[in-house]
Amino acid sequence: MTDESNAFSAPYAPPDEDFARLWLAAPSRDDLRAAETALAARLLGAIRSRPPGVVGVEDFLREFRLSSREGLAVMALAEALARAPDNPTADLLLADKLAAGDFEGHALRSDAPLIQACAFALGLSARLVEAEFSPRPVVAGLARRLGAPALRTAARQALRLLGGHFVFGDTIHAALARAKSPACRKDLHSFDMLGEGARTAQDARAHFEAYAHAIQAIGEAAEGEGPPRRPGISVKLSALHPRYEAIANERVRAELAPRLRELAGLAREQDIGLTVDAEEANRLELSLDVIGRVLADPSLAGWEGFGVAVQAYQKRAGSVIDHVAELARRFGRRVTMRLVKGAYWDSEIKRAQERGLADYPVFTRKSMTDLNYLACADRLLAASHVFPQFATHNALTAASIVARARGRRDYEFQRLHGMGEALHEALRQHSGVACRVYAPVGPHRDLLAYLVRRLIENGANTSFVARAAEPEISETDLLADPLDILRASGRARHSRLPLPRDLFAPERKNSAGVEFGDRAALAGLLAEIAPHRGAADAIVPHAVEAETALVRAQEAFPAWSGTPVARRADILLRVADLVESERGRLIALLHEEAGKTLDDCLAEVREAADLCRYYAAEAKKICAALPLPGVTGEDNLLRRHGRGVFVCISPWNFPLAIFSGQIAAALAAGNCVVAKPAEQTPRIALVAAQLFAAAGLPDGALVCAPGDGAVGAALVADPRAAGVAFTGSVETAQSIQRALAARGGPIVPLIAETGGINAMIVDSTALLEQVTDDVLASAFRSAGQRCSALRLLCLQEDIYAPALDMLIGAARELRIGDPREVATHIGPVIDAAAKAALEAYLAGRTAEGRVLYAGAAPKSGNFVAPHIVRLDSPRDLTREIFGPVLHVTSWRAEGFSDLIDESAASGYGLTLGLHSRIDGRIAELARRAPAGNIYVNRNMIGAVVGSQPFGGFGLSGSGPKAGGPDYLRRFTRETTLTVNTASLGGDAGLLSMED
Repeated sequence: MTDESNAFSAPYAPPDEDFARLWLAAPSRDDLRAAETALAARLLGAIRSRPPGVVGVEDFLREFRLSSREGLAVMALAEALARAPDNPTADLLLADKLAAGDFEGHALRSDAPLIQACAFALGLSARLVEAEFSPRPVVAGLARRLGAPALRTAARQALRLLGGHFVFGDTIHAALARAKSPACRKDLHSFDMLGEGARTAQDARAHFEAYAHAIQAIGEAAEGEGPPRRPGISVKLSALHPRYEAIANERVRAELAPRLRELAGLAREQDIGLTVDAEEANRLELSLDVIGRVLADPSLAGWEGFGVAVQAYQKRAGSVIDHVAELARRFGRRVTMRLVKGAYWDSEIKRAQERGLADYPVFTRKSMTDLNYLACADRLLAASHVFPQFATHNALTAASIVARARGRRDYEFQRLHGMGEALHEALRQHSGVACRVYAPVGPHRDLLAYLVRRLIENGANTSFVARAAEPEISETDLLADPLDILRASGRARHSRLPLPRDLFAPERKNSAGVEFGDRAALAGLLAEIAPHRGAADAIVPHAVEAETALVRAQEAFPAWSGTPVARRADILLRVADLVESERGRLIALLHEEAGKTLDDCLAEVREAADLCRYYAAEAKKICAALPLPGVTGEDNLLRRHGRGVFVCISPWNFPLAIFSGQIAAALAAGNCVVAKPAEQTPRIALVAAQLFAAAGLPDGALVCAPGDGAVGAALVADPRAAGVAFTGSVETAQSIQRALAARGGPIVPLIAETGGINAMIVDSTALLEQVTDDVLASAFRSAGQRCSALRLLCLQEDIYAPALDMLIGAARELRIGDPREVATHIGPVIDAAAKAALEAYLAGRTAEGRVLYAGAAPKSGNFVAPHIVRLDSPRDLTREIFGPVLHVTSWRAEGFSDLIDESAASGYGLTLGLHSRIDGRIAELARRAPAGNIYVNRNMIGAVVGSQPFGGFGLSGSGPKAGGPDYLRRFTRETTLTVNTASLGGDAGLLSMED
């Protein structure tokens, strides 16, 4: 059977309203309603009537709400404290988080041992922190009175105690021993080996070996007959491959499927269950491809232990169940399917918004997720080749499943270790159905991400766990039927969560993107591009004389300047629509002329559309007459007008977005434009200019003038140029500045955006996996050819070695090659001259013995592989190296402020990154503002129009920021009109004003 015949297919993000209509129109279940309600009330009563002193995580979440300062402090410390290997950083983190909370008060209010112990320990620590001190004096003061060791010890013990309620054992052998203890023997277990997803091949091997070892140990210790009655293991596919992503689907299927098949074979030998955990929506199709390959393997025949987790908050959950059940039927298997609500809701929402999708792949209301869970439960109970597993801590959901099972016992309930004990004990007593505990296994350090996710997920104000722990919430409210909630509200969606396309409404529409993890959407995009392959060769740029261009634009200026701003804005909105409708053609040109990868091409098309819409909306605000206050008898109006002919000089690294953005801003403000594109990318510019004309821009309002540097110099030197917008090198910007000063005549604005020696600072509280992802994107995406790209990575010396090892290992996994291939991460540099300059620089660094990593690049073409170069000090990098070259240096924990000083001393001020969980450091960076764009705990590229206005200062540019509220003002001239309204003999308005 071919892979295509096994492929999963379902709409990625269908409208919520379609589901709501279906559920509201479904026949009522009145025969089950009474039984569901009665059992749910009984289960809730069991939850709320636990004996005093019996403590679960539910009590902790109630005591330390995530809406409280103490709750947020606990979450932050749990996530980061164990990562900090050095005492100075741990002290700063503790001082940062504990100063704001009243932990001792929690100990006084609670009888629960877990809460008392954690609150006492954190309260002891907090007493050593005085909130009015800055972090540096805090640590100094603590050290003087020997308080720091006590602070660290108490806080770490508290968090270990908390972690112990979530983690079943440090090792698989400890977990198996605990599972056989009298307190745990009544439950089945599915062991989850903690750890972040693999970033390197070494990570993937280590995770594989840990899974294989655990399967062997579980099998040797297992009792019972058959996987449904024996302990099992849960595996994450992201832990088994370093590039587990949709664009690498061919590689992942070829490399990951055999690894999963081998683990499944080991589980078959031990006759235990192996469940593939659910991950993000964009990986679902890839996961099911891998799962389909493994299920089809004849060597697994007769084994009933292969399992798949399904997330009910995903709109495709029902389709996933149908798909896997059909595969099981086709291959003669019986599979287990674990139904969960889902744990990545917030990140799914953010990803859909970032990508400008038509809708969300997950439901946005809890009641809709609850209803989908029950709809999926019905599917599972009806499937003949499936053993259902229902993971829930919700009393009403559990009661509904029992009622729908109608006495059947061939299924099981599941819960997270440390949660839901009372609910599941009551379920066992009532239904006789088995309960399995999802039991995390791993050292305290690996607990961090899991613990915080559980705290957020179950501490949210919509969570049943959090609400059931609130005595003031009535039984009626807690057990309200989600269908009744839907029917009463009439809303399938969250009222405060707009669709991704409406994120910036009502001012403008968000640009449309594509989720590469949606196979149908990606295929549609590629189909748009295919007809335009090779079309760049048919476009022949013709040089335009500076004189001719300026004459045409100057002649058009009076009419265009007099065009109402609403009309100018409408034309720009049509340009944005045309850019999106012509994206296939534009992407093909970006591939071929600029050497951009698919994700970079799509992002640039979206940015061009966003800039046109943003400046259209801004122009309607700032170019409207603005009444100003004044004395009676006078009217004062501020008006903004176009200056004349603007010269816009754009770079080759963003030949569509920056080219279009400069033009759109100048046109929106009422100027005419002579646009000089980069010599390397004239074809993209010509096509973009054609779109402006097709949108209704009058002849002469925009003149595209391709040519070499001499054309740009002539345009700048001409006194008819009323302003210059430039993006490029600092040397060229300074040359333009001198030319404008030397030409005489009116003083005109220069809006310059250049480059920078952009640094990222990483301290020891940062999550290295996140750092690695962000560094790779910031330094190597677009082959490092972004002015915002990361040039200098400053790693705290305490994590320098492991961070560098992970980064180098992850860089090895990047694919360098043809940018037209979907799987390519890094394309070529712009031309042979750029390649030669980079190779000469790297040859010098290699001779000095400073190259820590040199990737491999194709021999033909203008490819330069990623390189990592060691520096002794940040001061050693004195100029921008424009390509895939990352410099690294180390710094001491006490030297954070000095590091900021060194960054500022370079004279550049474009982008700066920080990875830290210490709010005080974030605040210091924001206060000192050493760069125009500061990014915290994320990558440093891809500034979003209107959200992250882009631009720097010093050697990095003049400002104002592109894509920001002040940009258009620089393209205008201002006039104030004052009219004496009393000149006819009196102020009629004042005289007739009513009291």
